[in-house]
Amino acid sequence: MTDRTAGGIARPAHHRSLWDRLRINRNWLGFWFMAPAGLILVMFLAYPLGKGVWLSFTDAKIGRDGAFIGLENYEWLGWPWWSDKDGVFWLSVFNTLVYTIVASVVKFVVGLYLALLLNQHIPFKAMVRSIVLIPFVVPTVLSAIAFWWIYDSQFSIISWSLRQMGLIDYNINFLGDPNNARASLIFANIWRGVPFIAITLLAGLQTVSPSLYEAATLDGASKWQIFRHITFPLLTPIIAVVMTFSVLFTFTDFQLVWAMTRGGPVNSTHLMATLSYQRAILAGNLGEGAAIATAMVPFLLFAIMVSWFGLQRRKWQQGGNDD
Repeated sequence: MTDRTAGGIARPAHHRSLWDRLRINRNWLGFWFMAPAGLILVMFLAYPLGKGVWLSFTDAKIGRDGAFIGLENYEWLGWPWWSDKDGVFWLSVFNTLVYTIVASVVKFVVGLYLALLLNQHIPFKAMVRSIVLIPFVVPTVLSAIAFWWIYDSQFSIISWSLRQMGLIDYNINFLGDPNNARASLIFANIWRGVPFIAITLLAGLQTVSPSLYEAATLDGASKWQIFRHITFPLLTPIIAVVMTFSVLFTFTDFQLVWAMTRGGPVNSTHLMATLSYQRAILAGNLGEGAAIATAMVPFLLFAIMVSWFGLQRRKWQQGGNDD
């Protein structure tokens, strides 16, 4: 097999340069299409991540390059836990885990219920779907300000309503009490995150063939049996993906918490993301802030790996048998 050079001279295929072979090889077509996106990811994700990890091993501050200090930042933060010198870091880890687990579980349950409801034939279904999306499309800061007013210690509509009904004698201190503040933030995050899960699962429900439900109904299956043996198994891949994104978004939440509480009262609502911002930007300790941000990576990798291996076990997606 031969081809022709720019001068029209035939050249054997085995004499082509590496670039010529890559340029015309059909198997490399996907690579060339992915290359621009990969370059963007390297520039805006991989490089900042590597830079952050490097800063976590230095004593860098705003306006001053840092020197390499090894694991001192992690030791100061209390990593491992028995060397705790800070106190706030492990509180932020606890808050982040509680915030993520509780919010993600409730968002999944409520989102799945809404998806099943919206998949039924109900009046004004298109309008209801649009209304459900409103919390997700509203900017996060606007949502935070709205909840900040709803939770206000003096003008809270919740406290006012409960007082009018005679259920309480004084206003509830939503954002001034540590436990109330945590619960208030979790509720606000649930309100914002449910639409994303509901609409995504609704899209998955609409891909399920109606003939499966018809066959199950003819066999006398109950609604619970249909959901358990048909709906839920077929939704598993979508659930794995959507919950991975939900966990990642919730674990790294910053805007909602910072706009509502700034990590207060007395650091009781600090998440790892907000504490990292406070230490790195407001306090100027870039190395310490980078160490807190880097400490988030193992938790995020764990969430991703759980989803990945969960998807790998669903061999029926590729025409095989389920493990």
